[in-house]
Amino acid sequence: MITYKDSGVNIEEGYKSVKLIKRHAERTFIPGVISNIGSFAGLFELGKYENPVLVSGTDGVGTKLDIAFRTKKYDTVGIDCVAMCVNDILCHGAKPLFFLDYLACGKLEAEVAEQLVKGVSDGCVEAGCALIGGETAEMPGFYRDGEYDIAGFAVGVVEKHKIIDGSSVCHGDVLIGIESSGIHSNGYSLVRKLIRDLEADFNGDKMGEVLLTPTKIYVKAVQRLLEEFEIKAMAHITGGGFYENIPRMFKGDFTAVINKNSFNVPEIFKYMMSLGVEEELMYNTFNMGIGFVLCVSEEDDFKVIKTLEALGYRAYNIGHVEAGGAGVCLK
Repeated sequence: MITYKDSGVNIEEGYKSVKLIKRHAERTFIPGVISNIGSFAGLFELGKYENPVLVSGTDGVGTKLDIAFRTKKYDTVGIDCVAMCVNDILCHGAKPLFFLDYLACGKLEAEVAEQLVKGVSDGCVEAGCALIGGETAEMPGFYRDGEYDIAGFAVGVVEKHKIIDGSSVCHGDVLIGIESSGIHSNGYSLVRKLIRDLEADFNGDKMGEVLLTPTKIYVKAVQRLLEEFEIKAMAHITGGGFYENIPRMFKGDFTAVINKNSFNVPEIFKYMMSLGVEEELMYNTFNMGIGFVLCVSEEDDFKVIKTLEALGYRAYNIGHVEAGGAGVCLK
């Protein structure tokens, strides 16, 4: 008799995985969660809003996962998955409500799946949203044993009149950059080409650990700013670096004038440049130490930075907005 297990799918391991994952999901539950893990769908009660607009985003971790496979450290890339989604929807002023994850593999190992979802749960707790469901797909022969893919989907909400779309940006506004935690989750195809030895020492840490530093989640700090200040536009610095992401903040024809000497560039980026990568390509690929950018009026500049510092985030005045043209001018 031929069984499903003979084809490479272990149902019992799947049951074990769900049992291990469930406790991690439950610690993310916030008011509004109706369903429990194991249902056919996730249910979330929106609550009291005057004119709510749902804001959604989806993303994955990309080839950063290869570093996790090679180091066998799986508990941080789930944070990356959440961060890439919630930081994006945050750019429009949305508060993340819930998250769904998708995990695919060739051969399911329940303990590895648990570590991956633990990271997702850690990210959800940090972002203040609930992990209300997901999918684990075991596909033998499609993925190699020991390899996983993880992606996610976030939904947030914002009152329609509070949507941030860059329409109030004007000449002379200030750009505030919030420090990143490192490379975050973009550009790893280039990183992996440049850096092969994950056991090598890098300023006292193993290179693999440095490369797996999870993406910083900016939700709680920025939500606090939105309560106190007029934030005119925001950008999450992901793939495409400064050149592609900062112009997305603007609704009109503006140029972002950036002072490269106004913030600290992490050593890992300096190291990559020492291996032969030109500076312009670095700023067109990586965050270079600035993971999130805010556009505010000049009068709010100092107060916003001090508020961020009080919340534990290092922030800088990295430049200003000029009318005319389009794009980014690095000085």
